[in-house]
Amino acid sequence: MDYFCWFYFLFGILVSSNLGSSSDDKGPIGPVINVTKHISFHDFSSNNPRLNQDLTLLGSVIVSDGKKSIQIPDPEREGDDLKHLAGRAIYSSPIRFLDPRTETPASFETTFSFQFEVKSNSSNESTSDLGKSVGGSGLTFIIVPDELTVGRAGPWLGMLNDLCDDDYKTVAIEFDTRQNPEFGDPNDNHLGINLGSIVSTAAINASDVGVQLNDGSIHRVWISYDGRKRFMDIRLAPEEKGYPSKSVYSGLLDLSPYLNEYMFVGFSAATGNHTQIHNILSWNFTSISQASLRVPSTETCQNRIMLQNDTQSEIAHRKTPNSFFIFLAVVILLVVVLINLYFSSYKKDDDFDEAMTTLPEKKQRPRPPNKARRFTIAEVSIATRNFSELQILGSDEKSVTYKATMLNGCNVVVKRFLTQFFNTHGFEKRQFHKEIKAISKIRHPNLVPIRGWCYDNQETIVVYDFIPNGSLDKWLFGVGVLPWTRRFKVVKDLADSLAYLHSKQLAHKNVKSSSVFLDVSFRAVVGDFGFVLTSTGSTRFESMVSQTADVFEFGVAVLEVIAGRSRKSNPGERDLLDLAWAMHEVQQKETLVDRRMGAVVNLEQAIRALDIGLLCTLNENKGRPTMEEVVEFLNMEKPIPELPPGRPVCLFPYSSTTGLCSGYACTAFK
Repeated sequence: MDYFCWFYFLFGILVSSNLGSSSDDKGPIGPVINVTKHISFHDFSSNNPRLNQDLTLLGSVIVSDGKKSIQIPDPEREGDDLKHLAGRAIYSSPIRFLDPRTETPASFETTFSFQFEVKSNSSNESTSDLGKSVGGSGLTFIIVPDELTVGRAGPWLGMLNDLCDDDYKTVAIEFDTRQNPEFGDPNDNHLGINLGSIVSTAAINASDVGVQLNDGSIHRVWISYDGRKRFMDIRLAPEEKGYPSKSVYSGLLDLSPYLNEYMFVGFSAATGNHTQIHNILSWNFTSISQASLRVPSTETCQNRIMLQNDTQSEIAHRKTPNSFFIFLAVVILLVVVLINLYFSSYKKDDDFDEAMTTLPEKKQRPRPPNKARRFTIAEVSIATRNFSELQILGSDEKSVTYKATMLNGCNVVVKRFLTQFFNTHGFEKRQFHKEIKAISKIRHPNLVPIRGWCYDNQETIVVYDFIPNGSLDKWLFGVGVLPWTRRFKVVKDLADSLAYLHSKQLAHKNVKSSSVFLDVSFRAVVGDFGFVLTSTGSTRFESMVSQTADVFEFGVAVLEVIAGRSRKSNPGERDLLDLAWAMHEVQQKETLVDRRMGAVVNLEQAIRALDIGLLCTLNENKGRPTMEEVVEFLNMEKPIPELPPGRPVCLFPYSSTTGLCSGYACTAFK
């Protein structure tokens, strides 16, 4: 309460003043010294007794005895499924990288050797295909503020998590084997210097120094940084060629805005749709930072003893008034407490106090950043202002969605499932909760993170991140006009997210334009998961059916993005899916493209995307692709199969919502 805060504050001032502490407890600044840290790993073998103490492994990573290397991802644990994985190997102790008094970065030198092993994505991939540098995604040398966070997979290279705020300082040198134009990558064989961002401050073509990063060779890197001059030098060469005479990068670079006083150093790597194993074979690191010593205090114990013997009477003389002042201060504080108690009894907020009394008092163990957790009903109730109607964002037959603010100030979205929804449909809550927990563990740049859940008092609640730019349907059918480049990026982002979910044997089950959200940079993130279980007894079969339905719903969403109108037609308007197939039959698909975008539409790209959308709405046994194939179509990595002249007609009961057919055969095309 307030009076306790005042009591401790005033009492602290009183005690400190009576102890006679000086205004500068640390004393005057002394001489400057160098603080040196040295790390050395000749190789990475589990026989090294200090390896477990000196290295922190996060995510999909292992120390391989066979290769005597750090391997990211872990091929032993993941088997053949090495897609969309990220891992980190971090030196366990923090290292001083910045002198906060002078804002001078530490100087450091590091050298390490690495090797990329390209792995095929499927048994159908031939050896000749592997020689085409299809590996991904890459490795980074990182300096990060904590030893808990694992970055995103795919193009994020495990070095950065887009959920981290601007205060999450990081420095990285990336060795990237995939080209991601949205991040400004020049090619699929480059180095990049990343300062607090996934977009490189400087990018260098590795081919310029005769290096192909994923050719299977062992390469060595030398990085040196002069903190006082703010100058960095990077050299790269095949291991057998030794120290190169020419730098890959050499120039002025101020790291101080991206450093804390103490940070962690190590490596991160990731895979995306294409895979490779990133081996770190050896590592040496030395840092030197400047620190100012402080002059030792003259206030020693011996001095006090001597002073006491010499001035006993004077000290006794000073004690009397000091004791009187302490007594007087305590009396005043007691009066303040009583007055505060009297007036505070008239100030109550019944709803807030009632909720606060139910908050758990026990301390929770520290959790890694952004990890989903279980919330209490009291926390959710406070965040939604006791589920106030003013906080409602929307509702449907199974849930009500609220905008909420947690006690730490973070804005979230709370989805509260209705009890009658479970009773009416006969869903088993335990399995429902199991699915929520499974999806809450998933992290992908194009999926809205689940912050947690709540199962208290018969409630089933899911807590998501709040995306301030709103849902895609508002931008397509309401405010503004999204240009084609943004729309095509939305289609690709949506495909990537679903492909990742399906690779984890999960499904979204609610793919529609209102479930796709746009962040501040207009990147698409998919949320509002369906969590709807079928009545089938087989989880494997249920997952397969749901993934097929996801593909169909994705196809419809693509048509809406291109046409700029909802499939739910207005009175007198034709269903968008039927209209799209009709325009395909008469070869007039270009008439579907939203005219509001003007002449700056890449028509060829739009028609290709429309064909992919139609392909996704085929009956499941008539050529409907998987989301992995859709990603390849969109990235021009695979030709699109020829569409049938008309939409297939199904003889069996057929859902126009999911595109699922209850039979195993369909009639010929129209």
